[in-house]
Amino acid sequence: VQLQASGGGLVQAGGSLRLSCAASGRTFSSYAIGWFRQPPGEEREFVAAISWSGGSTLYADSVKGRFTISRDNAKNTVYLQMNSLKPEDTAVYYCTAGDSPRIYGWSYDYWGQGTLVTVSS
Repeated sequence: VQLQASGGGLVQAGGSLRLSCAASGRTFSSYAIGWFRQPPGEEREFVAAISWSGGSTLYADSVKGRFTISRDNAKNTVYLQMNSLKPEDTAVYYCTAGDSPRIYGWSYDYWGQGTLVTVSS
């Protein structure tokens, strides 16, 4: 499966953005999808993940209550709705596919190119 993240941009603190992860391949609906981010000069970190059915989700504590992950298997797309954005959310955001929603990057098999989110104070 091939993944492409989009929807990043520049937003003021307190604002919102919705990221999309579009996938190619007929087996998209069988994969769990994760979102990770890499802030400038820092390590990659887990953000959120969703099971193949959408029935199970995971969130990092830092985004819980502000971000929502969802998916539309008919459109081969996963979304990350980001509200109440903070400057510390500034990062390149990546989507990834694997067999289960997990917080560990090494557990995913496919990675897309990232999209940059910049939150100004």
